[in-house]
Amino acid sequence: MTGFEVVRDPLWDNIRLDPEALAVVDTPAVQRLRYVRQLGHAFLVYPGATHSRFEHALGAYHLARRVLAQLEDTGDARLGPAERVGLKLAALLHDIGHYPFSHSLEEAGLPHHESLAERHLAQGELAERLVGLGAPPAQLLALIRGREGGAHRQPLAGLVSGSLDVDKLDYLSRDAWMCGVPYGVIDVDRLLMSLTVARGPDGRPTLALHDKGLAALESLLFAKYQMYRNVYWHHAVRSATAMFKRLVRGAIAAGHLATETVAVATDDGLIHDLMHEDATGLARRLRERRLAKRALEVPATELPADAPSWPADDPDLQERVEDRLAGEVGLGPGELFLDFPAKPDMLALDLPLVKRDGTVTHLAGPEAAVHLGLPRVAAELYRSARRLRVFVLRPVTLSAKSIVELVMLPREEVAARVKQQRPLISG
Repeated sequence: MTGFEVVRDPLWDNIRLDPEALAVVDTPAVQRLRYVRQLGHAFLVYPGATHSRFEHALGAYHLARRVLAQLEDTGDARLGPAERVGLKLAALLHDIGHYPFSHSLEEAGLPHHESLAERHLAQGELAERLVGLGAPPAQLLALIRGREGGAHRQPLAGLVSGSLDVDKLDYLSRDAWMCGVPYGVIDVDRLLMSLTVARGPDGRPTLALHDKGLAALESLLFAKYQMYRNVYWHHAVRSATAMFKRLVRGAIAAGHLATETVAVATDDGLIHDLMHEDATGLARRLRERRLAKRALEVPATELPADAPSWPADDPDLQERVEDRLAGEVGLGPGELFLDFPAKPDMLALDLPLVKRDGTVTHLAGPEAAVHLGLPRVAAELYRSARRLRVFVLRPVTLSAKSIVELVMLPREEVAARVKQQRPLISG
C-alpha cells in the first residue's frame, strides 16, 4: 500500500488521505457515513442534496490538514506527531456518531450525536485501528465534543469544535454547492490563511484569527444565516422533518424500533424498517413526497423576542400539544405538527482576534460588534430566519392569534393545560 491516496472531491478537488486516515476510513463505522445523507430530507426540495456525511468527513479532514500545514509553515504552531494525527483524525471522525437524516432525531429527543461517538470510537474495528495509531479515543472524544479544557486543552482544539472549525467551513460550502444555491459562499482560502495561534482569555494559546480575515469571517456568518433561512429551515424541509420525527418517536414508543438500533442505522435502512411497521402512513407519505401542508406560518419577527423555548427543546410536550391541538380543530392524532426550530447561537462568536499591531482582543458578545457589522444585528437576523409553522395532513382553518398565544405561554402553563385537559386555543 502506498503512503497516501488521493480522493477526487467536487468541492475541494483533490483530497489527500494520509496513512492515519487510510487506516480508519475503510472501517464499517466510517463507511456507514456513506449512507447517511448530510441534509436529511432536504433532497425533497433540492434534488442535488443527496451528499453524505462521508463526503463531509473527508472535507473536514482535508481542511484540517491544510490548516495544520499552514500553521506549521508560518511557525505559528509546533505540533508533535501524536497531536497532529489526533487533530486530523478528530476532524475526520467528528460525525462518526451521527444519526440518519441529519439532526431531526436529536430534535425528536434522542441523545445528541456527539454523545454517541464514544460507542464507535471505543469498540469494534475502528477502535482497534485507533489503538494501533496511538490515538486515544478519550482524546478524540474530547476534541469532537469540544469539552477538552484546563491544562490538557490543545491549542488547536478549536479547529475541530469552535466558532471557526473545519466542520462549519466544509458543511456550509458543501451544502450550498450541492443544493445549487448561492447562499453559502465563503472565502475559505482567506479564512484559512488568516488563522493563527494567540493567547485566549485564560492566558493559554488557542486558535485565533488575524484581523485580515474579518471580512471572510463575516461572509461565513452571513452564509450561515442565509443557509438556515433558505435551506435548512425551508418550509417543505421542516414539514418532512416534523413528519419524520413523529414517525420515529411512534415506532420507538410502540417497540418497533430501539434507540440503539436507530443510532447505527443508515437512511435507507431506517426507512425500510419504518415502512415495514408503519401504522400511521407517514413513512409512505415521506417516500412519495406527500408532505403536510402549512396551515399557519408566522415570522418570528412578528413575535416577542423572548419567545419560550419549549416548542423546540421539549419534544414530549410538543407531541402532546400537537395531538391536543389536532383534536380541537377536528383532526386526528398525528395529523398536525407544530414547528418552531431554534438555534440561538447561530451567529455567536468566541474567538481571539489578533490586530495588526499584534495586540489580542476577543470576538465574543459586545466586543464582536466592535470589529464586525453583522453581530450588531445578529438577534434580528436570527429572528428573521425563524418561522412558527403549523403543518397539517388535512385542510383546517387555524387562528394565528390563538396559536401565537399558546406558543408564548411558559412551558409550565402549557404542560398544566395539557395534563388538566383544558383547551389550548380559544374559539
